[in-house]
Amino acid sequence: MSTASQDIVLTTNEASEYLRISRPTFLKYVHQGRIKAIKAGKGWRILQSELNRFMSGEDVRRNGTPGLISQHAPREEFV
Repeated sequence: MSTASQDIVLTTNEASEYLRISRPTFLKYVHQGRIKAIKAGKGWRILQSELNRFMSGEDVRRNGTPGLISQHAPREEFV
């Protein structure tokens, strides 16, 4: 697989720095479903492409896809 086709996975702190917003604001967006993320241990993991989608103004909630992925779902992939 080419490295150009791989997506970068960011932590909560990295994602909030990337968006230049506070960590609490970032977490609020995740819980509201505006940003899709997956719970990993005590933190969240977010694809950089998801942050780019968010910054472009595309609303993931419009098409019915939830932004918050259940932390109890077995082997969930980023969707």
